[in-house]
Amino acid sequence: MVGMTGGAAGVRATARIAARPDGRGGTALPTLAGEGPLALRRVRASGSEARVMLVGAMSGPLGGDHFTVEAAVTEGAELHIGSAAATIALPGQAKGEARYDVRLTVDQDAELRWLPEQLISANGSDLYVTTRVDLATGARLVLREEQVLGRANEEPGRLTSRLTVRLGGRPLLDQELSCGPGAPGGWDGPAVLAGHRAVGQLVVVRPEFAEVPAGLRLLGEYAALTPLAGPGVLVTALAPDALQLRRTLDDALLTLGQKPGQ
Repeated sequence: MVGMTGGAAGVRATARIAARPDGRGGTALPTLAGEGPLALRRVRASGSEARVMLVGAMSGPLGGDHFTVEAAVTEGAELHIGSAAATIALPGQAKGEARYDVRLTVDQDAELRWLPEQLISANGSDLYVTTRVDLATGARLVLREEQVLGRANEEPGRLTSRLTVRLGGRPLLDQELSCGPGAPGGWDGPAVLAGHRAVGQLVVVRPEFAEVPAGLRLLGEYAALTPLAGPGVLVTALAPDALQLRRTLDDALLTLGQKPGQ
């Protein structure tokens, strides 16, 4: 079910996806519910994977909006979630920040690839994004986040993004980045973005990393691969634009033996 309400306080919408084995070597989607700004479409996939696209059916998120995407992958299923286009945070008539919450759950021996397009923070917008991932021991994850600060020749809005990953009930990663007007001082300085306007991260969790951890390494001048305290790695990258950022993150996936992109 999806609930969507609107009004002076903005639009509230929730989309839900559930994936489970179909009993024939593939993945079924017993729940695929979205409307309004969070339309969902199942698209062609190969092998045992099911693939879902988020299709932006409305502008947003605007000021005062609150969007939520929930996805659950049960044991033995494989789910790939992408988006048809970039998400653009825009100023709206309603006062206050917009919120975009992502809640992902992956069972043992299940796999989720969360690979949406970029999030663009347009001038005058104010968006708080939270992504929370709960992994069972033995789950597999590929998660990509990309933020672009401002459109062409435009100053960014305010963007705060928090990413939390838990594995077997214990924290694996918890980080937050705040950029744009009103963000803590120094966000654009040499210790944080160093003047870049595109920032991204990859989180890859694989049980085999517990036996053979990935080593710390630089992936170019403004990207690094860092092993986590568990069977996972974090790649963080800066770039002057969205195109270069995607190239860097795709190269990082290939380095980790993963297929890149959508």
